Amino acid sequence: MFFPKINVKDDPVRRWHRPDRHFFANGACQVLAFAFLERYPDLGFHARWIKPAAGFTGNHIYVTDEVNAFDYHGLATEQRLLAFCFKRGQRFFPGWDATLVDLPTDALVSNQRSREIEGLWLREPKQFLYDAMPRARNFLARFGDIRRQLTASASCTSRDAG
Repeated sequence: MFFPKINVKDDPVRRWHRPDRHFFANGACQVLAFAFLERYPDLGFHARWIKPAAGFTGNHIYVTDEVNAFDYHGLATEQRLLAFCFKRGQRFFPGWDATLVDLPTDALVSNQRSREIEGLWLREPKQFLYDAMPRARNFLARFGDIRRQLTASASCTSRDAG
């Protein structure tokens, strides 16, 4: 979740030319989530939406396996990601609160499908100035092999680890 100082969502050119982290934090998080699920379909992750309470802004979509989470920051525990998002939302908007809503993968890249979920309205990858999917795949690749990171993390935290 990223709150820009100026509204760039209404200007397709300015929106597109933002740094990748800003682009995927504010307006294209669903495309990055889809790219993750596409690349790692066997890891047990699914999409989750941080849906702000009525009257608030600050939507965000990330992927989780109920323990780990991935978004524009990279891999973290879901608990840490949520703590960050809620702290940030409450810093900008006193009283900010949200619920967590699990999303079907197809809703991430379909404007029509996303609108079937109350309060959700997502932009498709090709509804940006250019197709955002290749950009999401390239950004995801910068994080290296997530599968290896999860395996290394699990081996360091398992009961049998020295």
